[in-house]
Amino acid sequence: MEAIEQFYRLSAYSPVSGLSYTCAKGGHITTAARMYLEGIDFNLVYFPLKHLGYKCVVGVVGELYAALAHPKLLNVVLGVSAKLDFPQIKELWMGITVAAKEHGFEAVNLDLQPSNNGLYVSLSATGETSLLTGKRRMAAKSKDLICVSGALGAAYLGLQVLEKGAKEFEASGKEPDMSQYKMLVGSYLRPELDASVVERLEDQEIYPSYGYFVTRGLSDALKRLQRDSGLGAKVYADKIPFEGNSFALGKELNLDPVSAAMNGGDDNRLLFVVPILSLEKFRREFQTFDIIGHLAQPDAGAVLVTPEGVEFPIKAQGWSEKEE
Repeated sequence: MEAIEQFYRLSAYSPVSGLSYTCAKGGHITTAARMYLEGIDFNLVYFPLKHLGYKCVVGVVGELYAALAHPKLLNVVLGVSAKLDFPQIKELWMGITVAAKEHGFEAVNLDLQPSNNGLYVSLSATGETSLLTGKRRMAAKSKDLICVSGALGAAYLGLQVLEKGAKEFEASGKEPDMSQYKMLVGSYLRPELDASVVERLEDQEIYPSYGYFVTRGLSDALKRLQRDSGLGAKVYADKIPFEGNSFALGKELNLDPVSAAMNGGDDNRLLFVVPILSLEKFRREFQTFDIIGHLAQPDAGAVLVTPEGVEFPIKAQGWSEKEE
C-alpha cells in the first residue's frame, strides 16, 4: 500500500528494528497486550485518530501500572486499510508516540500491515516491577481498602453521547452540540492516567496487595479481586466517583450511572487494594483516588452496598455462577 510505504520512508522506526533494555537485577518482568478493532472498539466517524492512538497506549500501559511495573518496551502493529492515507496514519502514530513518551517507554517498535477489514491497532507492552516492591507487597486482609483512580461509568456514558450525536448528524446533517457533556466524551475518547503513580507509591512505601485495570466495568474487577484474594469485597454505591453530569445524562438517556459504573466499559481506571494501616498516608498523598470499599471475610462475597445498607451480590458479564 502506497500510504504504508510512504510512512516507512519518513518514519524513524523500522518494522524489524531490534530493541532491548537493561533489567534491574532481580526485577520482575510484566507483559500486557491488547488489540483494538474498528467497528468493535472504536468508530472512526467520531473518533479522532490522534486520540485513538493515545487511548490505545493508555489501554495497555494501565495493565503495567496495575502490576506496579514501570513501562519499558512498546510494540505496535497497525493494520491499515486502503481508505486511510498517509496523513491519517501519521496522525494515529502521533497519538501513539505522544502517549509512549508521556508514560516513559524506553523504546517503541512499529510494524505496519495491510488490512482488508478496516483499521486495527495491536499493542504489547513490557514493564518491570522492582525487586523491593515485589518483596514488600503483603497478603491482602479483611478491611484493606479498595481504591479507584477516578470517575467510573463516564466513558460508557460518553460513548452514548457520541452514538446519539452520530445518529442525529446522519438524520439532520447538523453537527450536534455536545459541549454540555465534554468531560464524559473526553473520558471515552482520551482517557488519562497518572504516569508517576507507581513511582509515587514506591516513594511513599505504599504497596498495594492487588491491582487491576478497570476496562470492563467495576463488577468485573471486583470479581477478579474476589477470585484472586479468596476474600469478600464490599463496595458502597455512594462512594463511587462520578463525573459531574453523569446523573443528568443518565436521566436524559434513561440510563443508571451506577449500572454504567458497574457494568460499562472503557473507563481505563486503576483499582488498588491498599493496606488499612496505610490509610492516612494514602489519603494525604493520593487525593485523586477514591476509597470506595474494603475487603471482607470470604462468606460476605462481592457485594454492592446501597446508602440504605442493603447488600446486592455483584454480577459480571463473562462470569459463570460457579465462578461467582
